Amino acid sequence: MDAHPEESPDHLTINVTRHDDPVSEVTEADAFASVRKYPNIVVRGPLFGLAEQRRGDRPRWRLLGELDSGFPQMARDELNSHLWFMARDDTDDPAARRSLLDAVARLETEAVDEVSACGVRYRIVRADEFARIGGGRLEPPRATDPDDDSWDLDAPDPSRTEGFVVDHAAAVGLSEGIGRAGLLQLAYTAARFPEGVRADSRRALTTHPGVVLLPTTFRVVERKEATWSMVTGQYSTPQGARRALVHHLTRPVPQLPDLPGMPELPAWMKVDEKEAALHARAAKKFTARLRPDELVLRGRRFEVIRVERVMRIGPDGPEKSRPSDVDDYGPSRIHPVMDAEGNITYGT
Repeated sequence: MDAHPEESPDHLTINVTRHDDPVSEVTEADAFASVRKYPNIVVRGPLFGLAEQRRGDRPRWRLLGELDSGFPQMARDELNSHLWFMARDDTDDPAARRSLLDAVARLETEAVDEVSACGVRYRIVRADEFARIGGGRLEPPRATDPDDDSWDLDAPDPSRTEGFVVDHAAAVGLSEGIGRAGLLQLAYTAARFPEGVRADSRRALTTHPGVVLLPTTFRVVERKEATWSMVTGQYSTPQGARRALVHHLTRPVPQLPDLPGMPELPAWMKVDEKEAALHARAAKKFTARLRPDELVLRGRRFEVIRVERVMRIGPDGPEKSRPSDVDDYGPSRIHPVMDAEGNITYGT
C-alpha cells in the first residue's frame, strides 16, 4: 500500500455502502443467515467468457456473454465468431472491417487471450465457480434471489451476466463486501488439483489480488453418496433451473437406432415407455409445488443449487486464462474468408 499513499487503486478497493430501503435490508439479512447456515465453500473449477473495454471505460470491463465455457479455447472461438459477425453485419467501413478481421486472423492461428479491434480491447476472462455448503448440503436458492413461477419449458432464460460491468470499486452492500473480503485468499489447495494448478492459483493471489462476484446462477445437480454431479447448465433464476430439470425428465434425447461402429448410448439416455411415464408423473408432482428445490426419483436425488462465480482482478483488469488451464483443441478457422469490402469466399 506504500505505493498508493493517498488512496487504494481500484483493483484493491472494496467500497461498502449501506442501503436503508426495506428490500435491501431483507436481502442483507437473508445473505447473512445463509452464510451462517452454509459457511464453507466447494470450488468446482474455472469458467471462461468474453469481456470488452471501450475508450473511456477504463478501468471497467463489460461482459459480452454468459461466461459459461469450460475451456479457454471455447471462449476464444466465441470471440472469433463475435468479431467475424461484427465485420459482416455491423460496419460498412473497410478500415474498421479490416481491423476486426485482423483480430479474427490472430484468433484463427494463436491461442491468445486478448486482441484489439477498432480501438476496443477484447479479453478472454476467467472466473472460478463455487457453491456454499453446510450440514452436508449445497446451498439452495435464497428467498431473496430473483425468481419467477412459470413452468413454460420454452420460456427464455433472461441473462443477468451479459452486459455486467466488472468494476471492482463499485459500491456494494455489507454482505457482499464481507463476502468478497473472505474470498481474497481463495485458492486451489485440494490434492485432487495438480501441482501446476495449485501453483497458478497461489500466484494469482499476487498478480490479481482483487475479487469481484458475478451475478449468481443456478444449476440442478444429482446428489450421490459423497459427491454431486451436474445435471443442467447454469440459469439466471432458480425457476430456470427447475424448468431445465423438468425438461431433462420429460424431453429426453431422442433414441437413435443402433448402427455398426457407433458407441452404445449411456444408461440415462435410454428411457423406455414405463420409465418415461414414471418421469412424467414425477415431473407433474414437482411442478405442482411452489418453487421446489428437490426431487427424488427412484432413489436419485436432484437438487436445485445456488452457484456463485468469483473473478480475480489485477491492475489491468480481469484475470485471463492461466498456463494450467488446459484445452482439448487449438485455434482454427471457423468462418469463411472475408475481405475488407465484405466479400465472402466460401470453400477455401
